[in-house]
Amino acid sequence: MYRFLLTPRWWGINLFAVLAIPLCVFMGTWQLGRFEDRVQSHEQAAKQPAPGARAAKPLDDLLPVDTVTSGRPATATGRYADQFLVPGRELDDKSGFYVLNMLRTDGGKALPVVRGWLPGRPGHTPVPAAPTGEVTVTGDLQASENTGTDGVDTAGGLPDGQLGMISAASLVNLVPYDVYDAWVTLQDTDSNAAAEDSTLRPVPAVAPQGSGLDLKAFQNLGYTGEWFVFAAFVLFMWFRLVRREAEAERDVKLGLVPDTDTDAGTRTA
Repeated sequence: MYRFLLTPRWWGINLFAVLAIPLCVFMGTWQLGRFEDRVQSHEQAAKQPAPGARAAKPLDDLLPVDTVTSGRPATATGRYADQFLVPGRELDDKSGFYVLNMLRTDGGKALPVVRGWLPGRPGHTPVPAAPTGEVTVTGDLQASENTGTDGVDTAGGLPDGQLGMISAASLVNLVPYDVYDAWVTLQDTDSNAAAEDSTLRPVPAVAPQGSGLDLKAFQNLGYTGEWFVFAAFVLFMWFRLVRREAEAERDVKLGLVPDTDTDAGTRTA
């Protein structure tokens, strides 16, 4: 009854099923693994002590930035150089901008330092002056931003002195020196501003991307279900086609329906 499975037409159907089902299972398993990785990283992050409770370490000891070192207090010594304003950043549901200064370290590289946040628009709000001379800063370490980071301006066309994304890639063409592929955000803004200025508000450190149960994590879980449903659908359709073909052959043998091939041969003769 099932000899039709060896016909050329069914070779193609069988091959499709044999390839599609393992592929769907593999992709579903991979997406499930991504979700489990995010759950594990979220649990590890929850067990970590608060950033302020950990001892500060030299910047070079914490690089490169990863899910373990992100948010750790880092120290660096140098002199403030170029200043940039980072527009379109919100704090406590208020619109404002970051004040970022490049800290030229003794090693030659510069560290982007977010000294704080100010409400309003760049150019319309007075900006506190950065300290002069050699300073030692302690700030929460952060990975370079990318196009998926909240608040990043990728449209371009910003005025001189403004920066849309805090990253070494965006700064490399703006300053004539090497830049660390990381940045720090100061939590003690008063001690890192000129004596007469104390209006800067600290910018909280954010968790590294991919380390929490965010929307992407649940998207991975949703994709897992979709791939397994696709695998089940392919298997269901294969069984349904096999059953329909077998029933059709059985009906022909019982004479319930005419055999089209036989009728065609009779008419030809």
